[in-house]
Amino acid sequence: QRQMCIRDRYTERFERGKVARPFLHVGSCGEKHGLYVRFMPDSEIFTETIEFDYNTILNRMREQAFLNAGIKITVTDARGEELITNELYYEGGVRSFVEHLNAIKHGEVLHNVIYMESETDDKSAEIAIQYNDSYNETLMSFANNIVTPEGGMHETGFKAALTRVLNDYGKKYKLLKDDESFKGEDAREGLTAIISVKLQEAQFEGQTKTKLGNSDMRALVDAM
Repeated sequence: QRQMCIRDRYTERFERGKVARPFLHVGSCGEKHGLYVRFMPDSEIFTETIEFDYNTILNRMREQAFLNAGIKITVTDARGEELITNELYYEGGVRSFVEHLNAIKHGEVLHNVIYMESETDDKSAEIAIQYNDSYNETLMSFANNIVTPEGGMHETGFKAALTRVLNDYGKKYKLLKDDESFKGEDAREGLTAIISVKLQEAQFEGQTKTKLGNSDMRALVDAM
């Protein structure tokens, strides 16, 4: 069921893929605005279980709060005798995401979070990185707030640029010999990074749609 409030309030309802109540004007909103969506699971479709795992939903909503700095998301579980409520708000956005991951997963951090952003008329990119003293690499990428576990063009641009920058720096300051260079895995050892891109016409590859295929995002992230 979906309700929309701008100045007037409209509502519509869908059941099992079909319109159960058409788009209908139901009144005035006053000063309120926004979009409200209510989802009720259908036991005829969700045949195995309609029990939702609170921590799974909480973790997904936490990702959304990290990826959209300044937005507050409240998650409430009212199924038990006592309400369980978590408020998620991260003014630091993806910077806070990196700090969160390093705090729960890895060793001592080696520097403050490095943050970069770039924006054109129809697309934008944010990156936050921080190295720690472990050997682990944690790289998470998102396109339009959707996780892309298989990576894609935004990850390709990031990895190429990071390796190139570290090699250029090492050679400029004589930290590397003429015949030495970092490989990609060397450059990312101990790295925690978040890549978040937003674009109008996202193209996802593969059957599971978990890999971003827009080549212009590789150029945007690489240049940034």
